[in-house]
Amino acid sequence: MRKVLAIALLALAASFALAEVQNNGVAVANTALQSGEADRALSLLSSLPASAETHNLRCRVYFTLERWDDAANECDQAVRLDDQSATNHLWLGRTLGEKAENATWISAFNLAKRARAEFERAVGLDPRDGEALTDLGEFYSSAPGVVGGGTDKAQTLVSPLEKVDPARAHVLLGRIAESRKDYGSAEREYKQAVTTSEHPAFGWMTLGSFYRKRERWDDMEAAVQSGYKAAQRDRHAGVALYNGASILTRGKRNPVFAAKMLEEYLADYPKTEEGPAFEAYTRLARLRAQLGDKNGAWQARTAALGLAHDYKPALELTF
Repeated sequence: MRKVLAIALLALAASFALAEVQNNGVAVANTALQSGEADRALSLLSSLPASAETHNLRCRVYFTLERWDDAANECDQAVRLDDQSATNHLWLGRTLGEKAENATWISAFNLAKRARAEFERAVGLDPRDGEALTDLGEFYSSAPGVVGGGTDKAQTLVSPLEKVDPARAHVLLGRIAESRKDYGSAEREYKQAVTTSEHPAFGWMTLGSFYRKRERWDDMEAAVQSGYKAAQRDRHAGVALYNGASILTRGKRNPVFAAKMLEEYLADYPKTEEGPAFEAYTRLARLRAQLGDKNGAWQARTAALGLAHDYKPALELTF
């Protein structure tokens, strides 16, 4: 009996040890993902036993690499292994949404409906998840009714979102107003997002993006400048610089300042998967080339490929 008990205790200890190794491995892989080290994250995940967590993380790495089919397959596996995780459904919805953006009309129609269902499932599982509420609200506010969109549906999410993240609620109200072509109300809501956010740099960049779409170029640059200044006082707002550089680049304004924001993001702030480091280097390479710094452009491209060796936009760069 004692021998049987000892064997059982050893088996239990081994099980706990294996679980600890798995948890530590997942944490290290997630750190690599947040740092923009796509190659390292995938290598780490390949050494871990398959689980909902590893499939979800692999999905998110592929998402940053813009490999939408691979990302969707991995997130689908995560959902199959853990159907009760709001996070798994949220990321599956995001990947399906990206696939829809890059698909033919018929495929996009079906993918968009599936994305909506995944966002709804995520909110159903965790009604206080601010990211899930935001993504579902943005889907409702921008998608046509034929795939389940509608501003009235988006409006129903404002109240629950206000309870968990007032700034996101104002952004959603701004999206709804834009969809209704009520641009004055949209601008007011985006300004409210700035004043109510714990990280106002993000609100400024959202406002800047709105001005870009309205072709209000001076207002756009002023908002991005305000976002930059706010990020100087907020170590958690580094990705706002990444967003601000994107706004200026898409608006074809001030490439010098756009490059400066990317350089500061890469050098001075914690990185996140929302602004993948390899993508930031790729964007910086384009800007340096535009500014006539061919050597700097090649250095930035090399840095990007050092983090993600097969990142297609970086591979395709020529100067």
